[in-house]
Amino acid sequence: MQFSTLTRLIVLVINMNELIGALFEESIETKQRSRVLVDAVAAAARILIDALNAGHKVLVCGNGGSAADAQHFSGELIGRFEKERAGLPCVALTTDSSVLTAWANDYGYETVFSRQVAALGAPGDVLVGISTSGNSPNILEAMVEAGKKGMRRIALTGRGGGKLKSMPEVCSIVVPSDVTSRIQEVHITIIHIWSRLIEDGCR
Repeated sequence: MQFSTLTRLIVLVINMNELIGALFEESIETKQRSRVLVDAVAAAARILIDALNAGHKVLVCGNGGSAADAQHFSGELIGRFEKERAGLPCVALTTDSSVLTAWANDYGYETVFSRQVAALGAPGDVLVGISTSGNSPNILEAMVEAGKKGMRRIALTGRGGGKLKSMPEVCSIVVPSDVTSRIQEVHITIIHIWSRLIEDGCR
């Protein structure tokens, strides 16, 4: 019995180590494929830098893990990334629980972000919408509202880009993967790249 238990434990550890190695390789391969996004990531960075240098602000929204990414980006800009500097205006539309729950309860979840864009957005501001599928209804609604407000728009997506990719005048960055976790890993890498470029490029 002891030998059998020990054998099972050894097999479990070997299988676990193989899985961990395979997941690291999958993540690395996804990032390597994502090098095709360099031009799109740079174009989006220029939009963000130009807006911030002109005194405008950045609004960011997403659901679930993408909500965490929105808050992460806001933290990097308002706080700091790698340099000591003045804070930069960035609002994660995912953080006000009273607004989110009140509006969703009374009017529906599809417009929780577009309502905030209508209230907080201004011409020249930038909306960054994060959706791994590119089809999140509340992100699509926010993008439509941002267009009405005369804002620049950036979409971080995956799985072919979904409906966000086909929206006119939206700078779309589509991670070449269909796996949510891999897409999110590239999204946070892009956010870190933007944070570095913004610190280098903002006055």
